[in-house]
Amino acid sequence: MEKRKIGRSPLEVSAVGLGLMSMSGVYGNANDEESISLIHYALDKGVNLLDSADMYGWGHNEQLLGRALKGWRHRAIVATKFGQTKDASGKQGVDGRPEYVMQACEASLKRLGIDVIDLYYQHRVDPNTPIEETVGAMKRLVEQGKVRALGLSEARPATIRRAHKIHPIAAVQNEYSLLYRTEGEETLRTTRELGIGFVPYAPLGRSMLTGTVHGKADVPEGDRRLQHPRFQGENLDRNVQLVSRLESIAREKKCTPAQLVLAWLLAQGSDIVPIPGTKRKQRVDENLAALNIRLSKEDIKRISDAAPAGAGAGTRYPADAMKRVYL
Repeated sequence: MEKRKIGRSPLEVSAVGLGLMSMSGVYGNANDEESISLIHYALDKGVNLLDSADMYGWGHNEQLLGRALKGWRHRAIVATKFGQTKDASGKQGVDGRPEYVMQACEASLKRLGIDVIDLYYQHRVDPNTPIEETVGAMKRLVEQGKVRALGLSEARPATIRRAHKIHPIAAVQNEYSLLYRTEGEETLRTTRELGIGFVPYAPLGRSMLTGTVHGKADVPEGDRRLQHPRFQGENLDRNVQLVSRLESIAREKKCTPAQLVLAWLLAQGSDIVPIPGTKRKQRVDENLAALNIRLSKEDIKRISDAAPAGAGAGTRYPADAMKRVYL
């Protein structure tokens, strides 16, 4: 397995990680025993970066990962996130207050059943709490030995710079793929200047880039993706057309569209570690096979031109959730 460093931290991870969100009912039902089996399968294949969050299933995902880690902890780099909240009425919010940071970490450690979190992210930036205060509390977690490295998710470049002055940020997560490139590429210029690793989530566009979605009927009823503008109306039609251009290149390269877009991401630099999520072992194999695809400079340009920055139709999230990203 090819390994990549997470920024200037001591963490060395598989070049392709595993996102666990779909194991907590976000994209239809998931079976816990099958999910644990898949995590072990990925670890056996050399995937060691496991990405969770306290809001995935509101605690379920971390508990699931905790069960999977029993006897396997030494083989995993555990990443999780805090900061998204839900009150008794179901209303979601963001909390970056120092006292909440400490509480959230303790709760995550308990659910995970571990003594230290390898990579701890602020999941969403709290506009009501200065980033310096939030990262100051995260820094104390490092000093207490409860966290090894710090990360930010959906933070804009100016926020990243302010945070990095308080404590070195090891990694930044943003949605970044051939469907949504603009903000990711803007962020990359800053992370590279500061020596921070970049972890693209939804690198397959929440399945849009896999070539398996050709219309609304390809997304099951009850699947949260149907709430995303990229899967609605004319946006869906335009995105399917974009993917068809990539499919034709994939056929020439004798690989799947998913492998092509992951290979393109990996080729953007050794500081990039995508974390595609799945509930299926065959998808783990398919994603890892992207590591064997060699793209020439001409290939990379042709793929980039087929899906230029800004080409993805529809916002990355529904309107309310868009208020909480890239802050």
